[in-house]
Formats: sequence, C-alpha cells, structure tokens
Amino acid sequence: MKSIVGLLTPERGQILYDGRNFLSMNKKEKIALRREMGMIFQSAALFDSLSVLENVMFPLDMFSNDTLRDRIRRARFCLDRVNLIDAQKKYPGEISGGMQKRVAIARAIALNPQYLFCDEPNSGLDPKTSLVIDELIHDITTEYNMTTIINTHDMNSVMGIGDSIIYIYQGHKEWEGTKDEVFSATNQRLNDFIFASDLLKKVKEENK
Repeated sequence: MKSIVGLLTPERGQILYDGRNFLSMNKKEKIALRREMGMIFQSAALFDSLSVLENVMFPLDMFSNDTLRDRIRRARFCLDRVNLIDAQKKYPGEISGGMQKRVAIARAIALNPQYLFCDEPNSGLDPKTSLVIDELIHDITTEYNMTTIINTHDMNSVMGIGDSIIYIYQGHKEWEGTKDEVFSATNQRLNDFIFASDLLKKVKEENK
C-alpha cells in the first residue's frame, strides 16, 4: 500500500494508474495525481485540534482552488453523505471510533478522487460498526465510480464487499481470485489463513 500511494519507492517495477507510471513522473505530475487519490488510514488519523468540519476541509484547503464558501459547502456535503452533518462542530475526541472512521471517509472523498485506498478501515471497531463502514465504502465506490483498494485482515469485509481479492504472503502475491472462489481455493497458505477457526472450517465443509 505504501508503495502504491508513493510513500515508499520500490527498487524496480512500475506503478500504473490507468497507464500512467507513477514512478516516472516528475514532482508536479505526482502532485496532480495525488489529487485523484483518497486515503483512509487505519487509525482514522484525524487532527485532534481541528473540528470534524475542518478535518474534512483539510485536503480541500491543501489542493483545491475553490473559494472558502465552496470548500465549506463541499465538506458539509461529504459529511452529510456519511450521516455526520450534525457532528460538524465537534472535535475527534468527542465522537466515537466509528464516527471517526466516517469522518475519515468524508475527508477521503472530499476531492472526489478516482482512487480510494483504505488501510484496515475496520481496525478497532465492533462487528456492527464494521459492517456499517464496509457498506459505506462499497456504496461510495459504486456511487462515484471509483477504484477502491482495501488492505485488510478482516474476512467479513473480504467476503462482504470484495470484488477482486489478492492474498499477499511475505510481500508476494500468493493467490488471486473472487470471493466466490475463496471456499474452493486449493492454495494451502490461503486456506491456513482463512480457515484457522473451527467455525470457518465447518463452513467450508458445508460448501463442498
């Protein structure tokens, strides 16, 4: 994930965004491409000293040439999309973990990105809230026709909203397929990871 978004530079290979090689771009081109990216961090990574509205406005203040009024309007629209418009004046410490993740989603879509990157978006959340976040990410991806990449260990997310699944083992692609192919996969390392619990082993046996 860090290499894909440009935080780390790989020693070889290419990182292609619709045919555009990120590694061969100059600084100006990389800045322009980053405006097409949204990022949801594992810990939400909100600024404690900024209000919810100001957190969502942050990428707009950094990259947008819109007027202050338009930036505020866009930030409020994004908060409304994640059902948090009433929390706009609150600070991160005053809202729950699930609400913080929704603020992070609103901030990630503020610039109307083409590409959305999510690093363990359900980390630290209860199962019910995790489902809400999954559905929100899925709905926004579909609604705005984005390409969304999710880095996760949560198999509920994988099976619930995953379209194309890649299993990474020790930095290398171990398996690739769809959620419909997971239960019938013959890759031993994938099976060891997915069916570590007795419950999931039973589910697999029932689906044979």
